[in-house]
Amino acid sequence: MSDALVWLRRDLRDDDHAALYHALKRHTQVYVAFVFDTDILDGLKDKQDRRIEFIWESVRELKQSLQSQGGDLMVLHGQAQQEIPALAQKLNVTAVYVNKDYEPVAIARDEAVGNALVAMGKTLQLFKDQVIFEQDEIVTQTGKPYSVFTPYKNAHLAKLNAFYLEAYPVKKYLRALAKINPEPMLELEMLGFYRTNLHALRLPTGMAGAQKLLTDFLDRIDDYQEARNYPAVKGVSYLSVHLRFGTISIRQLAHAAWQLALAGNAGAATWLSELIWRDFYFQVCYHRPDLQLERQAYRLEYNALPFSNDTGWFEAWCEGRTGFPIVDAAMRQLNQTGYMHNRLRMVVASFLTKDLLIDWRWGEQYFAEKLLDFDFAANNGGWQWAASTGCDAQPYFRIFNPQSQSEKFDPQGKFIRKYVPELAALDAKRIHAPWAVASKRNSVVASPALAYPVPLVEHAIQREQALVLYKNNVKQ
Repeated sequence: MSDALVWLRRDLRDDDHAALYHALKRHTQVYVAFVFDTDILDGLKDKQDRRIEFIWESVRELKQSLQSQGGDLMVLHGQAQQEIPALAQKLNVTAVYVNKDYEPVAIARDEAVGNALVAMGKTLQLFKDQVIFEQDEIVTQTGKPYSVFTPYKNAHLAKLNAFYLEAYPVKKYLRALAKINPEPMLELEMLGFYRTNLHALRLPTGMAGAQKLLTDFLDRIDDYQEARNYPAVKGVSYLSVHLRFGTISIRQLAHAAWQLALAGNAGAATWLSELIWRDFYFQVCYHRPDLQLERQAYRLEYNALPFSNDTGWFEAWCEGRTGFPIVDAAMRQLNQTGYMHNRLRMVVASFLTKDLLIDWRWGEQYFAEKLLDFDFAANNGGWQWAASTGCDAQPYFRIFNPQSQSEKFDPQGKFIRKYVPELAALDAKRIHAPWAVASKRNSVVASPALAYPVPLVEHAIQREQALVLYKNNVKQ
């Protein structure tokens, strides 16, 4: 006969939720809270951050959902390390329930909260929820974490079964939600943030938005294996931001993929592999806290490569004016929408590190500021893969050619025309290499009013320089 508090973080839903399920099942009365953590918010430079608006919309929907079921979501604004212990004391609960986070910064935060609760005679209860397999559940025969994806994936699939994908039946126990007077929702402006173009982008938010996207994706998952590579095609799930903030359960997605894959659906098998990549990067992040805390390369021999780090070139890359249409279109998509197609993330990362010879950490940080679905583990893993400094990285001599990538994955130039409209008049052949029709004034005139820059670099020359840089400067 005791009360509990469920502290939500990146798990903004009220169903198939490990911490909420266990709290409701074990306690007489359960409160639910979310903190807009100033330790995080104060570090965000842009006060029109799409992520904060997405979270705010999702929190608002969740609050309304809990109210309709007899409870409420208590929404706080402050330092979570202080707000949660103080709220637990105020409510006189015996325990605070949370779903685990695997980033070292978050682990340190949770340890601080746990210590504060223990000092009050309370406990912090942690549960696996945002991954299928965590920490040391998938290890090599010698008990070490995997550093290469394919054997990790094989071990993951060998262990995967219906038990690990079973949903937590939260709805059965919602009668234990604390009956409190509904509190008004904090306005976005009260948090110091303002509306963005999120609604104009028509990205559905919250639990309902996630289910809508999943339903749509399952109708076209048969084509995923091939369609996912083409940025101008509706081929991917668009669920990454919902996984990031937990408006949908990883178990629901993996279960759908697993069942279809078992039935021979190649698209579903490929999607399941992508979900396993997510688990893989989480376990890498957990076992290598220095990746976040010290900004280390996974492969330490590549930790101090002498990149040239031309700030003018970096600025051009950020703004989408490198003179390589597929790179510029991708960067403009990121800046305008907070999203970038996964194929293009690899292309622009390879271009930054191996054409412009700029430290991958610069690009990683820029993505961290701009991506709506930013997740440290996946972002760091993806950047180090492209830069050949990470676990399971492509060898340093594999360098993406931006022109051939453009011709192969945007053959008609449809994606380029959307985000680089000054090239819209070029035909499907010339749009991938507009420098072929460059004028003597160092610009490509594609329309009477607009000009497009010539390439910052020559890919063939930069490729050779990258090979020398990696080959000659590895710290043994």
